[in-house]
Amino acid sequence: MSKKLNLRAVDFFCGAGGLTCGLKASGIDVVAGIDIESSCKETYEKNNKGAIFLDKDITKYSPEELASDLNLLRNDDGMIFAGCAPCQFWSILNITKNNSKKTKNLILDFQRFVEYFMPGFVIVENVPGISSHQGSPMAEFITKIESLGYKVSKDVTDMSLYGIPQKRKRFTLIASRIIEINLPKPTNKLKTVRDVIGIKNGFRKIEAGTKDPTIFLHSVASLSKKNIERLQMTQANGGDRSIWQNKREYSLACYSSDDKKFHDTYGRMWWDRPSPTITTKFYSISNGRFAHPEENRAISLREGAVLQTFPKDYEFISSSTSSIAKMIGNAVPPEFARIIGEHLFCSVNK
Repeated sequence: MSKKLNLRAVDFFCGAGGLTCGLKASGIDVVAGIDIESSCKETYEKNNKGAIFLDKDITKYSPEELASDLNLLRNDDGMIFAGCAPCQFWSILNITKNNSKKTKNLILDFQRFVEYFMPGFVIVENVPGISSHQGSPMAEFITKIESLGYKVSKDVTDMSLYGIPQKRKRFTLIASRIIEINLPKPTNKLKTVRDVIGIKNGFRKIEAGTKDPTIFLHSVASLSKKNIERLQMTQANGGDRSIWQNKREYSLACYSSDDKKFHDTYGRMWWDRPSPTITTKFYSISNGRFAHPEENRAISLREGAVLQTFPKDYEFISSSTSSIAKMIGNAVPPEFARIIGEHLFCSVNK
């Protein structure tokens, strides 16, 4: 391009600000985040100075209102619209979808804003299933923005290949109406659980039920006596429930018909592998391989946050463990957002 572009962004479905944090770290000016979850407002604004949180229901909010609220211009070449909508309905996990039906087509509400403003760039991140499930609105979204002149690059990316210390596969899309652009190439710099948690990384040993009153939030859920005993029997560094599942006193009826079902539940993370995907239930050992590699507990809130690549001083504001875990698990990893932001900068200003 003939002149340097200053990039600005609006983060739709921003949550606690993972994507905003990463884009800001890359040098992009994020002017606002938009989300219906008002409980995220204090966390978002506390950690992302200069970006305001708009507490709005995107299905009822209009592009004209957004233009007025933020004084946005149409056809702004330097504007980025990021739309990482709630995506549980299209998850490949075989879970009940009733609660997520209301959000399954939010990408089409985001589309209204793209059509109206025609920003220079569009970013979308979602579960892999949204690109492959029959009936998914993603194909319609892509067809529409291509008809508007956007050049689209998309793929299912494994974020562990970008230096994110977890196996987190996501559908990622970058589109531009002003330049040809591809997704950033993987860095292939593998980071593991050992690289970010453990004593050498500032995480002292703690027991189940520990509550950290500081903003560091090295807090961990309580466990029943029996679950602690189960973890005591579980091999360190990647062990699973197989060693105790068939012991009458410790067996779990919900897995008795098929010992392979949800095999990772009650399992420990491996030190020298990326963690499994950090979900909104990572504080619970019954919801995945979320036990600490060697301590008899689930990972703490801050351990989950650093596996998601949030800075250690990112302050999550809520009195509820489940609410904070939801903020963390739903986020776009800030480091992945930073990589995308730097890639955009390099692409438009080379």
